[in-house]
Amino acid sequence: MTDLQNRVAEEQFGRLPDGDIVTAVTLANVRGMRVRILTYGASIQSVMVRDRAGEFSDVALGHATLAEYLDHPQFVGATVGRVANRLAGGRFILDGCIHTVPPNDGRNALHGGPVGFDKRNWAIIDTTSEPIPSVTLQLISADGDQGFPGELTVTARYEMATTDRATVVNLSNHAYWNLAGEGSASGVMDHELTIFADQYLPTDDSAIPTGEMRPVDGTAFDFRTATTIGSRIRDADEPQLAIGRGYDHNWVAGEAISAEVRLLARVCHRPSGRAMELRSNQPGLQFYSGNFLDGRSVGKSRHFHRMGDAFVLEPQMFPDTPNQPAFGSLRLEPGETYRNIIQFRFLTTEGALT
Repeated sequence: MTDLQNRVAEEQFGRLPDGDIVTAVTLANVRGMRVRILTYGASIQSVMVRDRAGEFSDVALGHATLAEYLDHPQFVGATVGRVANRLAGGRFILDGCIHTVPPNDGRNALHGGPVGFDKRNWAIIDTTSEPIPSVTLQLISADGDQGFPGELTVTARYEMATTDRATVVNLSNHAYWNLAGEGSASGVMDHELTIFADQYLPTDDSAIPTGEMRPVDGTAFDFRTATTIGSRIRDADEPQLAIGRGYDHNWVAGEAISAEVRLLARVCHRPSGRAMELRSNQPGLQFYSGNFLDGRSVGKSRHFHRMGDAFVLEPQMFPDTPNQPAFGSLRLEPGETYRNIIQFRFLTTEGALT
C-alpha cells in the first residue's frame, strides 16, 4: 500500500487451535494512515500515524503473531465484553435471578470472564473503501455464554448490539497506546493527558468501585488540565494509586449514555508532536496506565511490554453497574439497541494543544 488512496486489504494472520482462520484487515486512507484490525477479539493490532516531521510510527501496542496473543492474553487492542471492566464477585442479579460469571481477576470477573469477546474470532460481514475505509465484524454470543442471559448479536465498527432476551451489556475497546511509537525505548510517563471530568470512582482493594463519586480537585486524579501521566503516579500519599499499582480507575464524564459523542480525553506527546483525542457517547472513562504489563509479552517490534509502556482509555458505563444501582443500568431489552461510539482522532502539534 504505497500509493495514497483509500484501500482495504485482507490477509491470513494465523490459525486458532480449532483450525479457524484469523484474518487481518488493513484499512488505508488517502493521507497514508493505516490501521490493521484482527478478527481475533475484533482487535486493533496497529495504527500508523505521522509525527510533526511527517514520519510514520505505529502508536498501538500489539503482537506480531497469533501465538503471542494466545500465549499472553492481556486484552491488547481487543473489544471487551459482554460487560467491560469488573463485576464484583463474578455475579449480578437481573429480574430476581442470580447470574454468575467465572472469575478471572481474583474473586471478580473482568471484561466478560475467562472467555470474553476478546478471545473470540469475529466474522467479517462487510468491508468498504469508499467513502471511508471500514470493516464491520460480528459476533454472536449465545444465551448463557460466560453466565450472561440472552443471545447477543454484536457488530463492531465499533457499532451496535441487539439481544433476544433481557441482558446486561457494556462493551469497550482495550487498545494500548504509545504516541512515541510502540517500539520506542521510552514509555508513556511523559505523555500529557487531559481528562474532561470533575469526578472519579475510588475502588476497594480488589478494584471494585466503592460507590462514591469523588471530586478530582486537589488529588492525583485531577487531569482537567494537561498533566504528564508520570508526574503523580508514585504519590505515596494517595492510597488509590497503591491499589492498582498506578491508575486503573473510572472517571465520571457524564450521567448516562448521550445521544452525541463528546470530547472525553486528549493526549499529547511533545517530542514527536503526535496527539490523540478521544470522543465517545459513554458516561465513564477507564484510564489504565499499563501497570500490569510485566515483560512476559513481546510487541511487534520485538520489544518486551513492560509497566508504563502504554496507556489505555476505555469509554464505557461505570464498572460493576449491575451491582450498584446508583450508577444506572446496563439492562438491554429485546428490540432495544445498545450503542457505544468510540472515535480516536490523531493530529500533530507544534506545541500545546488548543
